[in-house]
Amino acid sequence: METLPEGAVRRCAHRVNSVHSTVYFSPDVRRELGALGVEHHRAVYFASRSAAFGRVGPGVVTATFHSFKHDLVAEHLPRVWDVVTPDQVLAARLRAADTTLRRVLGDELVVSPEMAEAAALALRAAEACERAARPLYSAHADLPVPDAPHLALWHATTLLREHRGDGHLMALTRAGLDPVEALVSHTAAGRGMSLEWLVRTRGWSMAELTAGQDRLRARGLLDADARLTEAGATLREELETETDRLDTAPYAHLGAAATARLTELVRAFTATAVAAGAFPADLNG
Repeated sequence: METLPEGAVRRCAHRVNSVHSTVYFSPDVRRELGALGVEHHRAVYFASRSAAFGRVGPGVVTATFHSFKHDLVAEHLPRVWDVVTPDQVLAARLRAADTTLRRVLGDELVVSPEMAEAAALALRAAEACERAARPLYSAHADLPVPDAPHLALWHATTLLREHRGDGHLMALTRAGLDPVEALVSHTAAGRGMSLEWLVRTRGWSMAELTAGQDRLRARGLLDADARLTEAGATLREELETETDRLDTAPYAHLGAAATARLTELVRAFTATAVAAGAFPADLNG
């Protein structure tokens, strides 16, 4: 494997994730699944991201998504599969990705040579993703690659995103952070969702989130103002470094020059999407 410049894996992975995540905040997924009878926004999310597993229950989703309270997941799974099949959800999600990317990037960029180039690079990187102990990646890797370049790119960013995410859960477990502690420490680092978004989307109450902060204070990782201490900042950086290590294979397979080029391309796509309002203004804490 080729040695990559310091920070290259993380830079590319974060930009790749942004392209993939445009769909999570899009009204198009809700509209597509709403037409099939799935109307609650949480049911839409759980069904769309887990459909690659097939007809699974809440246990699989709680384990693999990690940051959601099990009670919230169990409100919607497996009941959603009585309304819609996983195959229907996968097709609806791909239609939504098409609509979303055309809206936030524009038709000209969607059919551009740069889009085709980015798709080819991202798919080449995904060739080196590892299946073992990576359930979300492995489930999505069984899906066919769409023909259209912008959808092929979105599929590849899904693979790369879930591959890194599966590895990140390994790092969190090794560090002894439970889901709430992982969430609030990420927020304290200035990179995660605000506490209000966590309450709104993850099923934890504000009391549960503040209790998680108290546990981190007891470990010397947060200060009285819920900011990371020096030890907390060190732990969060160690988590990201370990995640980078576990996520190196795809980008080493791609090579330094091609990884830099993919980063450049998806950074430009992300900037266009942000300018088009693809992400909520109050998302981050």
